[in-house]
Amino acid sequence: MAAGSLLRTFALRLVQALLVLLAVAAVAFLLFRFVGDPVAQMVGQDTPPAERERLRGALGLNEPVIAQYAAFLGRAVQGDFGVSLRAGRPVLDLIGERLPASIELALAALALALLLGVPMGLFSAMRPRHALARIFDMISLAGVSVPTFVIGVLLIALFSVGLGWLPAFGRGTVVDLGGWTTGLLTGSGWMALVLPALTLAIFQLALVQRLVRAEMQPVLQSDFIRSARSRGFSERRIAWRHALPNALVPLLTVSGLQLGSTIAFAMVTEAIFQWPGFGLLLLQSLQSADIPVLAAGLMLIALFFVVINLAVDLLYLAADPRLRQERPHAG
Repeated sequence: MAAGSLLRTFALRLVQALLVLLAVAAVAFLLFRFVGDPVAQMVGQDTPPAERERLRGALGLNEPVIAQYAAFLGRAVQGDFGVSLRAGRPVLDLIGERLPASIELALAALALALLLGVPMGLFSAMRPRHALARIFDMISLAGVSVPTFVIGVLLIALFSVGLGWLPAFGRGTVVDLGGWTTGLLTGSGWMALVLPALTLAIFQLALVQRLVRAEMQPVLQSDFIRSARSRGFSERRIAWRHALPNALVPLLTVSGLQLGSTIAFAMVTEAIFQWPGFGLLLLQSLQSADIPVLAAGLMLIALFFVVINLAVDLLYLAADPRLRQERPHAG
């Protein structure tokens, strides 16, 4: 019975995911269909009207909007998102080239946020009156208050222009591993990753620190924590092995959604550091009214969040054994 219920729930989630993807595809297509005239972006001002009309017909822009949307969906199901109006190349190739950089940047930022934010949140909850805890709270407040572009510019001014320690733009030297490019295997790649990853991580670090502190404070006042202290357990063991697991479920939620948001919406950071990722591709496509890339990009963003939400649900089961227990049927 539990397996059947799980399968029904999984099937329902898949149907919901499909509906979300269809709705996002429709909104993206209709919204960016009227951003501008893509033909005007592809030809010069002195191009004859007849040539413009021929190009519009070749691109299918003279067809009704519904027909264009249906054709787009039919190609998308086959993995064909059309040709970029700006670059004249298949959209899937362009996205495939840019995604590794964005995923690498997002994972680095999330790793920094968790490695720094969790200990900061634990310390702030365990010793709220300590001066260092107050400093952590100030850093957290600044992280959620200062815009990302301001943080990026300040880091460039300090570490690139002022000290000359780190590069201000680019991805450094990358290595191609069978179609997947990475800068993690080169020194210049690591150097180039530091500033953009830190820029993205500061906001996430602030969220993680505040979340862990808020979740830990009531847990630390609970009876089982008092019992652990009475048995002589160290404060470190109490914090990491007894109290922190109670904050894992909300932490997984925030971390998963932040990972999807970072991959999808890192346009500002990628533009500041000229990081050749997915976000910068979307920004360039928006500026040139590159409808196929924008529509495909938004569909991919929706897919990110659908997959990540499903993965977070599965991680809930691993983090909290109580969620794996089948509830008794009423009656």
